[in-house]
Amino acid sequence: MKPPATWIIRLRAGACVAAILLMSATSARAQIAGFTLRGFGDIGATTFTADQSFDAILGSATGKVFGGGVEVVLPSRLFASVRASRFRESGERVFLFDGMQFDLGISTTITVTPVQLSGGYRFRPFRRVRVFRRIVPYAAAGMGWYGFTETSQFATDQERVADRFTGFHILGGGEVALRRWLAVGGELQWATVPGAIGDNANSVAHEFNETNLGGTTWRFKVVVGR
Repeated sequence: MKPPATWIIRLRAGACVAAILLMSATSARAQIAGFTLRGFGDIGATTFTADQSFDAILGSATGKVFGGGVEVVLPSRLFASVRASRFRESGERVFLFDGMQFDLGISTTITVTPVQLSGGYRFRPFRRVRVFRRIVPYAAAGMGWYGFTETSQFATDQERVADRFTGFHILGGGEVALRRWLAVGGELQWATVPGAIGDNANSVAHEFNETNLGGTTWRFKVVVGR
C-alpha cells in the first residue's frame, strides 16, 4: 500500500529542514573557527549622574560595582560582548523640605543591575613606545537594560520602586597579557539612562529634578581566554 500523499509531503519537508539545519551548522562551525571566545570578571566603582539623590540616601554618589560576561573577538580585531553587573548599597530614607534634609532613620536599599551589549575594536599595541608595547587598547559602544529597585522598611506601594530602563554607553580601556590565556586590564565607561528616575513624586530624585540613572564607571578586569 502506498503511503498517503500527506506523509510524502511531510517526509520531504522534514528532509529539507534537516538539510538546511545541517548546512547552517556546518557554516556556523566554519565561521566560529576564526573567532576567539573569552570570559571576564570585573570589579570597580560607579559615580552616578544623579549625584544629589544618591548622596542624600546613601551618603555618597559613588559605590562599588561588580560583574562579568563573555566576549567574542574576530580576526579583524572587532569584538562583541555581553556584561551583567550589580550595584547595591544601603542608606536611609530622607525627607526634604524647603531646601533642608531630614534623615528619617529608616533603612533603604538601592540596587542597580545593568545588562549591557557592546561592540568595538581592539587596537594594535603602541610598539614605538616601550612602556605601552604590551598594552592592547580598545574602545566600544552599545546599549543596556538597567534594573532599578529601591526598597525600605514601612514603604507603601506608591513608594516602592522596581522598574527597568534602557540606556546607552561608550567605553575604553586597555589589557595586558600575563599568560597566553590570562590578561588583566582597566576600563572606563560613561553611560546615560535618561528618563529613568524621578517620576515618583515621593522620591528624592523628584525633589532634586534628577532623572538620569547613568554615570561614570571604572573597572579592574580579569580576562580568561586568548
